[in-house]
Amino acid sequence: MPAPVQRPALLVADRWRDYQLLDCGNGMKQERWGAYTLVRPDPQIIWPRQGAAGAAPAGAWDNWDGFYHRSEQGGGRWEFRRALPDHWKISYGALTFKIHPTSFKHTGLFPEQAVNWDWLGAKIKGARAAGREVSVLNLFGYTGAATVAAAAAGASVCHVDAAEGMVRWCRENAGLSGLAEAPIRYITDDCLKFARRELKRGRRYDAIIMDPPTYGRGSTGEMWRLEDHLWELLTECRALLAEQPLFFLINAYTARLSPTVVANLLAELLAGRGGTITAGEVGLPVQSDGKVLPCGIYGRWEA
Repeated sequence: MPAPVQRPALLVADRWRDYQLLDCGNGMKQERWGAYTLVRPDPQIIWPRQGAAGAAPAGAWDNWDGFYHRSEQGGGRWEFRRALPDHWKISYGALTFKIHPTSFKHTGLFPEQAVNWDWLGAKIKGARAAGREVSVLNLFGYTGAATVAAAAAGASVCHVDAAEGMVRWCRENAGLSGLAEAPIRYITDDCLKFARRELKRGRRYDAIIMDPPTYGRGSTGEMWRLEDHLWELLTECRALLAEQPLFFLINAYTARLSPTVVANLLAELLAGRGGTITAGEVGLPVQSDGKVLPCGIYGRWEA
């Protein structure tokens, strides 16, 4: 029998102090990142902004420091009303992260993932309190927020991403959070190839985190397609799990997957392991009107 599945409607990251989703509508969102306010596009926001009918895109909000204009040819550009630093810091509890507006509209952090940082941190701290050492593998680790959260909770972490710049950013975030000397391995590699090599080396992990993209390329140009390669990667990761694993967390942002799909993948992958599966959406509270902006899905298996 597969593990039972719990399906909470939504997990909302509502414990932030340095970040706020101020308002959203007409395909755009207005956010406070520490001392600076940014306006960025979001494809999920297909409802109108209250009181903004007919407003020009750049005039939708008066209060902004940076505005990302999407190009019809793809990509886009930032417009800044005042000189912003190249990067700045925001904190979530004891964790501190570098924020940098990139040419692809991102800032280096997905604040809705704080619900998963809290969860995995509590799982690791509980295991450590029971006298257990915890090793975590974080695949498609991006700038390392989950890596930093796991290390702060007392785990040793292997952080893997195909982009060398993202791996360097993770190292910076670890330093900002006081974890420069923490047991973190920083690996620039294709995640599937790395998992296979780890298996040959006989390594095992107590917990695995992954945030697979819809499309991507490995460190040497390998093509990744979620529908074609995710199950293959998951089976390699199953073999990397310790005899008594602690958890397995999958995040996804693509609209092609539902939480039930992720739950089914985990149920198939970890059949016979017992435990519990939880799957659902993550979101951010909108300060102006109490809505919640959906920001992706997750699936968690835990012993």
